[in-house]
Amino acid sequence: MKSNRRFGTKKISLAFSLVALVFLVMVLSVASAALLAFLLKRAGLIDLNQPDSYRGIYVLLYISVFMGIVIAALLSRRSVKPIRDMMEATDRVAKGDFSAQATVKGSVVFELDKLAASFNKMVRELQGIETLRSDFVRNFSHEFKTPIVSISGFAKLLKQGNLSEADRQDYLDRIIQESERLVELSASILNLSKVENTEILREKTVFRLDEQIRLAMLMLEPKWSAKALKLDIALVKVDIVGNKNLLQQVWLNLLDNAIKFTDEGGTLRIALWRDGREAVFRLEDSGCGMSEETMRRMFDKFYQGDPSRSKTGNGLGLAIVKRIVDLSEGTIEADSRLGQGSVFTVRLPLGTG
Repeated sequence: MKSNRRFGTKKISLAFSLVALVFLVMVLSVASAALLAFLLKRAGLIDLNQPDSYRGIYVLLYISVFMGIVIAALLSRRSVKPIRDMMEATDRVAKGDFSAQATVKGSVVFELDKLAASFNKMVRELQGIETLRSDFVRNFSHEFKTPIVSISGFAKLLKQGNLSEADRQDYLDRIIQESERLVELSASILNLSKVENTEILREKTVFRLDEQIRLAMLMLEPKWSAKALKLDIALVKVDIVGNKNLLQQVWLNLLDNAIKFTDEGGTLRIALWRDGREAVFRLEDSGCGMSEETMRRMFDKFYQGDPSRSKTGNGLGLAIVKRIVDLSEGTIEADSRLGQGSVFTVRLPLGTG
């Protein structure tokens, strides 16, 4: 028989408690019938030597069965109370009340203790998921609302007839800029939804990782050229097995992030090498760096380390990077200090022979 101790109370198994309950009811029923028969005989009300006396015994048996049923009902009410409490807590959770907790006060069955602990753990996890969902919806609404309000405002200004050509062109450029921001946000949301709903990477191919990183740098050339950034590149030839399209997003997002937070004339150091059965990518910038709070939350959806929102972005790039790296069975680490730049290191299994 399994048992454990909690707060000095010995716990028993559910199966044993049910067997004990049935056995107790049987013993009490027989004992009550025997006791009544003994008392009636002592009182001279029945004589076991007379055939008619057995009718009284049958009546006693019926009474004892009835008493057993009553005793069983009383005992079962106490036994099933923790289960009823857990059912009520389940109903509350189903209605969206994640503060519900299952309690098993007075229970001596350790399976109920474990069930209640598992239930409460599940509710806490659901509460965390609900909080993340609420935060996501709130941030999503804010990120979409801001450019829409800007577009609407500038469109109304364009309707004024006393605008100079310079003002008109400025307002049109801002509308185009906010429209592109909406397109980028929509694409990021779709990418994040895609990778979050993916559990196993498919469509893996063998490709040159160094060439893919060079292509990402070439695609972002207008951005780093506009800020006159100096590039220090050291990429060795590395063949890797992976999802080529998803990994391309990793390098584009990391490089774009580094360019965004590096001042004009700054430096980007990009390196790739092999370390045993892994490919190691390292990106170092001479940008503004990150605070401890930003370091802790940089992979959260919609989180932006720049509270002034002076840098364009939607806070989804690094969340997408982290998810893709996890799906690729790799790791990503960051090291940064305010005013001293940041270093991102990505390790990926080669997956080749």
